[in-house]
Amino acid sequence: MSEPIPALATWIDLLRPDDAARDAVTRQTGLRVPTLADLNEIETSSRLALRDDAIYLSLPMAAPGREGVGRPTPLGIVLTPDRLVTVRFDGLYVFDFTAPAARAAEAGGQGSAFILTLLLEATVDHLADVLQRIGEDLDHVSGRIFHTEDTAPQPPNRGSAELRATLRTVGLTVEGLTRVRETLLSLARIPPFLTASAPWLPAEVRTRLKVLRSDVASLNEHIAHHLGQGQFLQDAMLGFISIEQSNIIKVMTVVSVIGVPPTLIASIYGMNFEHMPELHWPIGYPLALLAIVASGVLPVLWFRRLGWL
Repeated sequence: MSEPIPALATWIDLLRPDDAARDAVTRQTGLRVPTLADLNEIETSSRLALRDDAIYLSLPMAAPGREGVGRPTPLGIVLTPDRLVTVRFDGLYVFDFTAPAARAAEAGGQGSAFILTLLLEATVDHLADVLQRIGEDLDHVSGRIFHTEDTAPQPPNRGSAELRATLRTVGLTVEGLTRVRETLLSLARIPPFLTASAPWLPAEVRTRLKVLRSDVASLNEHIAHHLGQGQFLQDAMLGFISIEQSNIIKVMTVVSVIGVPPTLIASIYGMNFEHMPELHWPIGYPLALLAIVASGVLPVLWFRRLGWL
């Protein structure tokens, strides 16, 4: 770290820190700064820990990706009564959103726990917005599947391509939901752990953490609903794809059946037998052609009556 940390700094935010930056923070604050390997640990004891009166938290943050919600990026948090150290390895919207309020809170004498609460609340608000967009996307897909006004038949290639594209959209949406859920599951453990491990928390912070816990529980209910909706849409899309495949096989079967009678008639009169009375009839040839055409047309009419064509 090229510049020293101000002695009165309450919030220290490290973005993609190297070993030198972590060592500098440790020397000036006495706090151990977690590495990327530490933050990727999935055990509860690694994500929620109390060491030497400092609280160490690890939170997988759902981050925007190229398509929907990307892979979670780890966020490390070290909290003491007078310091808040955050360690992240990707840019996160909630940090840009929280920074002005955090600076105002720090200038107003608010402590590190209050700033952490602001950060957690901004995270919950951001995830709520993400879930709202995901819900709108699922509703849009549901409308395309079940409430479309376009009843005109489409070419098989186009219909199959649209089904595959819609199924891919639903799959990406469900994947995004699981990643948001991972963040919320870890986030739900933080308020009770902070309340139990930090007796020095102000009463206002404890109250806001209680509300935060309720908000997280509410978002988890929304995720459960959206996951069920996404699974239903996936099953529906797979059913439609199966129907499309069955229709293709049915058409191929009908075509093959239609071609059998004309082929049979043509094969009979193509035989080189000496005694075939029809070969000497003046109208034998027109009758044979008429029989071939009729044997092909009648099955078509029959299948159309059955609704297969």
